[in-house]
This record gives sequence, C-alpha cells and structure tokens, in this order.
Amino acid sequence: MNNSKIALGDELRKLIEARIKRTLSGIEETLQQVLENQTTSLEDLKRDIRGLEDSFNLLSQKWNLEMLYILFLKSTSSFNELKKILGVNSRTLSDKLKNLRRYEYIERTVKTGPPLRVEYCLTTKGKNTVLLALPLLYYSSTTQ
Repeated sequence: MNNSKIALGDELRKLIEARIKRTLSGIEETLQQVLENQTTSLEDLKRDIRGLEDSFNLLSQKWNLEMLYILFLKSTSSFNELKKILGVNSRTLSDKLKNLRRYEYIERTVKTGPPLRVEYCLTTKGKNTVLLALPLLYYSSTTQ
C-alpha cells in the first residue's frame, strides 16, 4: 500500500473524529427534546423498527457498506475493480450490486466498447448513506 492511500485514511479519520463529538451532542439534544414532548408506545416502536427493517438488513450485510465507501472515494468503479479491491467472488458481488441498485443506493452504467465496460456510482441516497455511516464506522473502530 502506498503512502498516499494511508494519508487519505489518516486525514479522513482526523476530520471525522474532529466533528463526531459536536454531531453526537446535537443528535442527543434533538432526540431529548422530541422525547420530552411525546411518549412512544410499544406499538409505535414496533412499527418504526419494522419500517427500518429493510435498511437494517441491507446495510448490515457483508460487503454492502464497503462497496458504498469505495464508490464514495472513487466516484465510479467497474465490476472488476470492485472485485479486486474487495476480494469477493463474481456471483456474490453481482448479487450485492443488484440489491444496492434495487434499493437505489447505486447506479449502473454500461459503456459501449470495445471493450464493453460496466461502471457503478453512488446515487444521492448512496452518498448520503456513506456520509452518515462514516462517523459511526470511524467512531466504532477507535472507541473501546
């Protein structure tokens, strides 16, 4: 691995860590204000969790967040680039990409050749998901 990739990771980590505390405080304050003014029944909580179930399942599956993160950093990536970076087999990668497309996290573009080339990029939903997930991922990896 060359130093520029390490520097990018270190720089990104520093920037994210510098903003995590402020972000967490803002979220906590907002949630406390909302919860002070209303009560949540078990049925409401069940309905809310069920409404998020597809997102929980999709984003917690192996490779999905990694693919979104790669596309965030590279803007676009081919099937073979993703396969090489992740070290995943073609069938698994194809299935994961189809699911991310179905839920509109990524777009697939076919570039006519020769050779024929397929590229993937993030949608706005995919980009925003990465931006929201990055602080959690960095925070989780540095906090014991």
